[in-house]
Amino acid sequence: MFAKPDGIPKQSGCYQFRNADGVIIYVGKALSLNQRLSSYFQKFEALTVKTQALMTEAVSVDWIVTPSENDALILENELIKEYQPRYNMRLKDDKTYPYVAIDSRRPFPVPYITRGKHQKGVRYFGPFVDVKGLRATVEELLQTFPLRSCTSHKFDHHQRLGRPCLLFDIGRCSGPCVGAIDAPGYQELVESWARFFEGDVRQLRNTLQEKMTAMAAAQKYEAAAKFRDALASLVRADRDQSIVIDDHSNLDVVAVAVSGGRAALVRFRVRHGRIISRSVHLADRSLDETSAEIFEAVVTDVYKDTSDVPPVIVTNEETAASEWIDHFLTSLRGRRVQLSPPQRGKRVRVLQLAERDAEAVIRRDSLRREADHNVRSRALQELATALDLSQPPYRIECFDMSHLQGTNYVGSMVVFEDGLSKKSEYRHFNVKEILGNDDVGAMEEVVRRRLGYWLDEQTGSKFRRANLIIIDGGLPQLHAAQKAAATLGLSDQIEFVALAKREELLYRPGTSAPVVLDRGSESLYLVQRIRDEAHRFAVSFHRTKRAKSMIATVLDGVEGLGPKRRDRLMLEMGSLDTVRAASLDELRALPWLPAEVAQNLYDHVRAPSAPVLRRERDSD
Repeated sequence: MFAKPDGIPKQSGCYQFRNADGVIIYVGKALSLNQRLSSYFQKFEALTVKTQALMTEAVSVDWIVTPSENDALILENELIKEYQPRYNMRLKDDKTYPYVAIDSRRPFPVPYITRGKHQKGVRYFGPFVDVKGLRATVEELLQTFPLRSCTSHKFDHHQRLGRPCLLFDIGRCSGPCVGAIDAPGYQELVESWARFFEGDVRQLRNTLQEKMTAMAAAQKYEAAAKFRDALASLVRADRDQSIVIDDHSNLDVVAVAVSGGRAALVRFRVRHGRIISRSVHLADRSLDETSAEIFEAVVTDVYKDTSDVPPVIVTNEETAASEWIDHFLTSLRGRRVQLSPPQRGKRVRVLQLAERDAEAVIRRDSLRREADHNVRSRALQELATALDLSQPPYRIECFDMSHLQGTNYVGSMVVFEDGLSKKSEYRHFNVKEILGNDDVGAMEEVVRRRLGYWLDEQTGSKFRRANLIIIDGGLPQLHAAQKAAATLGLSDQIEFVALAKREELLYRPGTSAPVVLDRGSESLYLVQRIRDEAHRFAVSFHRTKRAKSMIATVLDGVEGLGPKRRDRLMLEMGSLDTVRAASLDELRALPWLPAEVAQNLYDHVRAPSAPVLRRERDSD
């Protein structure tokens, strides 16, 4: 680790770590550059493992002083986008989501749907997720508030002719080309569109209702019918917008979800109590960023215009405490912005809705990446290069252990072929030789038993050899797996790698220096997915085994209730709670359970001293 440079200023700003090639590998921001950078130059052992990896690769640091913390936040965002440093989160663009735009630079603005970059002078509403539903909404609104939808060439043509097009005749255009509506009247229609997409549907509905009633009272029934039809179209356009808060609040709801190295931020725009739009920002995490740090990384993309910042943003407590977000949004809006963690009521529920949506975004993105053969091939090739393998590992096996305070030790093996899980070849292992809390010994036993099948020629293709074996753990577990292979004389036939649980660093045999996969890389995503699947498989098996063990313990001592009757009892009753709650007549009604055994069982589970089945937390 290089020495701390002198003369670091105390002002706010951005700092950049560079490697030996002069490439920027990390960009950060600081309220005080001196104080923040000093935290990187403490004792090496005191740093987190990932920060150790950063400081091992970095050879220099420089900085840029900014006038304020807001400028530092904006500059950090721009530098990350420009240089894409390997130790920063990789931000994913959301420009594919459509917006409704109204170009106010024209005398009679035209509404249209766009996915392009925002331009000055154009009003944008959105983004929206369901483009099909959005098009249907726009069609209904044209019935209610008939803005023109023609091109400039067509508008000029009909203006010269002095005759409107068919859209005017069918009531889908107000006819500005022939003077059927003046500029102020047309502007009222534009504002009505804006109010609809800002969520103020109630005012528009009341206005149309009043006009319809007034026309009917004046016996202008044709005009009243037009307002009636317009009101019906408005209701149809509004039907997909759900009321989430009854007090007609104007606020945003921001939630962050994290899964391994992936993060998603979802923003709901709630106007007049309705969710009027949703935006999504995906990112690849780098250094275990918190939800607040993830929001800070994308806040300048989420909020770009002063008019887009609401007075209240509902989010979790951690994010609400961020000074960076508070300062930036307050400065952008020009007035105080309240970052509010909800305590109860509908705001809690809508935040939970946003959180579930963010989790679903990550799941959908994961499925998309899994389904793409080119992505999987790139992941395997990247992994082979990083681990110095002779070829991409077509078949990968991963081992994990699970136990409860040293009891009910189990191991799991999951199999991935061509980057896809092959569940038919998953295997469970009951640890038989190791007693007590010994993860290393248990790992050695499980790997040795698995590799033993490699030597059995009679197993055929059922137990295919893996190109790579991943051990979920650190160097001790890796050494245990190597010892198991050596015992069977297979040391030179197996490629091992260990994956540290939290730090997601890979360790290869023969060196203690970790292999760090690039953040956002497909190889890292694949390794994380394999590790998570192995953990899930191990924990689920352990819970099943522990539940059976506890059931046997609770029902132990019931005379006449052997293992077969006990299993059938649990199959029919479903749980121990159901057995305890059952009456004596219900137990006697079981045709395969003798009356005497039913009485013994009833007395046993109803006794004050009967064992209680407790839920314990798994260890892994």
